Amino acid sequence: MAEPQAAAYGSWTSPITTDLIVTETIGLGRIILEDEDTYWAEARPSEEGRNIIVKCTPSGATFDVTPSQFSVNTTVHEYGARGYTVADGVVYFSNFDDQRLYRHRPGEDPIPITPEGNLRYAGTVIDRRYRRIICVREDHTTNDEEPVNTIVAVDINGRDEVVVLVSGNDFYATPRLSPDGSVLAWLTWNHPNMPWDGTELWVASIGDDGLLGEPEWVAGDIDESIMQPEWSPDGTLYFVSDRSGWANLYRWRYHKVEPVLEMEADFAKTHWWGGVSAYGFESASRLVCSYVQEGVWHLAHLYPEAHCLESLEIPYSEMGRADLKVAPGRVVFEAGSPVSPMSILELNLTTGALTVLQVANTANVDPGYLSIPENIEFPTGKNVTAHAFYYAPKNQDYRPLPGEKPPLLVTCHGGPHDATSLELDLSIQFWTSRGIGVLDVNYGGSTGYGRDYRERLIGEWGVVDVDDCANGAMYLVERGDVDADRVAISGASAGGYTALAAMTFRDVFKAGASHFGVSDLEALVADIHKFDSNSLVGLVGPYPLYRKRYVERSPINYAEQLSCPVIFFQGLEDTIVPADQSEMMFEVIRAKGVPTAYIPFEGEYHGFQRSENIKRALEAELYFYSRIFGFELADAVEPVQIENM
Repeated sequence: MAEPQAAAYGSWTSPITTDLIVTETIGLGRIILEDEDTYWAEARPSEEGRNIIVKCTPSGATFDVTPSQFSVNTTVHEYGARGYTVADGVVYFSNFDDQRLYRHRPGEDPIPITPEGNLRYAGTVIDRRYRRIICVREDHTTNDEEPVNTIVAVDINGRDEVVVLVSGNDFYATPRLSPDGSVLAWLTWNHPNMPWDGTELWVASIGDDGLLGEPEWVAGDIDESIMQPEWSPDGTLYFVSDRSGWANLYRWRYHKVEPVLEMEADFAKTHWWGGVSAYGFESASRLVCSYVQEGVWHLAHLYPEAHCLESLEIPYSEMGRADLKVAPGRVVFEAGSPVSPMSILELNLTTGALTVLQVANTANVDPGYLSIPENIEFPTGKNVTAHAFYYAPKNQDYRPLPGEKPPLLVTCHGGPHDATSLELDLSIQFWTSRGIGVLDVNYGGSTGYGRDYRERLIGEWGVVDVDDCANGAMYLVERGDVDADRVAISGASAGGYTALAAMTFRDVFKAGASHFGVSDLEALVADIHKFDSNSLVGLVGPYPLYRKRYVERSPINYAEQLSCPVIFFQGLEDTIVPADQSEMMFEVIRAKGVPTAYIPFEGEYHGFQRSENIKRALEAELYFYSRIFGFELADAVEPVQIENM
């Protein structure tokens, strides 16, 4: 190997190109097991972000199930949910374009089984006794101010009218049938709660007429979040609750709730989309589960009667997508690590053999170009600490110029009640292999550190998250890792808001990027979808009672304080954070004379799905920083029109 050459940070040539990222990367998840077959969904940027179902047979052969004219995706709660199920080899799925449910028998064309109209379906389960699908329906055809959510029954042949089984509350999720089909369990919650604030678990018997009897409350309240109800093979109802301050497993039997295992770990991910699954049953006496501690995920057997865990040693530390399915003798799950991309994996529980069924990225990158994250804990506001993963610059072909410290890019995850990932993310390695450090922050409010850590953000969005990002950057500056004059911040959605607020209200950052981020909290209140319509009550406070707080924390109102360059990226079809949020902020900054750029994408929604747009956004952000921080790019990229520069 040649001796590494000295070159300025940011100017290193890297084999991790945007073409490599977009052509070799797919989205994975939403696993279903049926007999010996395994199904999962793939989101393919090369097919304009189309979602398709893939089937894997016991021999390891895989093939696409979904015809080219369909895309499997539901927009219930806008963020979506598990949009398909399988029974006897027949796939029932929600089609993205019209949101109707379809029945797809092998060798036949899919046939719609729900009526036309502005209706959405999610969380589908098969009720074999009545030959129907039980699922959540979101009705946008009503004259109400917001869509109506119910749990309904849909005839699998589409012959009968859809029957409403449960109604009256603002939200429903995760209907689950007992093994004998006689009892239905479900989650529900009402405004102003978000599902991570407080949900309730209910059950009801199914009568001979297919309708539900008197519902019975199992667990949950306005200050207890219930997640992932599942029936064990012997008919015991299990679920995850954060009543102890940690999302631990409980069970309901003999009409009483009892803990299965209590420990300082989270056994579930925040309920953003329906159908998350972090545990399952190998038998009535043994579960397989995933859990997170200090941002690192683990896999284990859990024995309910003994109330103990038995670790399953695997070379993976990221399972935050919470997609795990169990059958006798095997578990199929999605996992990754700092050196492995997210993958669909099958673990033989008898032999311990681990088989890779599919990987999110097939690129073969030499480890000499990969930065391994350092798990750091640093002091922040109110005499507490926060968490982050630091990726130092890494490229085996280069060494820094004498005395030079690298630029730093601080990244803020969305949500804001989400978490960073420890998977091999080539979008992060894109930066580090060019000589730019990345600090991926799990600011207060993030999941995986217990309910108290998540609740740091109550009433403090735009303060705690901003402080944690700024203090994390300063921690690395003071440690001598990075250049204080070349610190940038970037985020998407809620993370975009944190980035904009950090640049507006703190003096740490010298540049940044907002990917479909919020700039005006008041405007967001007036133009927000049902699922998120009360999220700001917990994050900021009830509006208009706390209007002053909304005004004070909106970057758009204090643009005169923002003196660092910002680049904006926005999908023009975004209904979660509308385009005017980016456009307003861009215009104000441009009028002020600060260097800025705006790149809109037609046909993109909340998060970019198309290869060409993912590529353009990455390269444009790199180009922007190169102009602001004054380093030469090793590769030619399409220039960005930067105003006021």
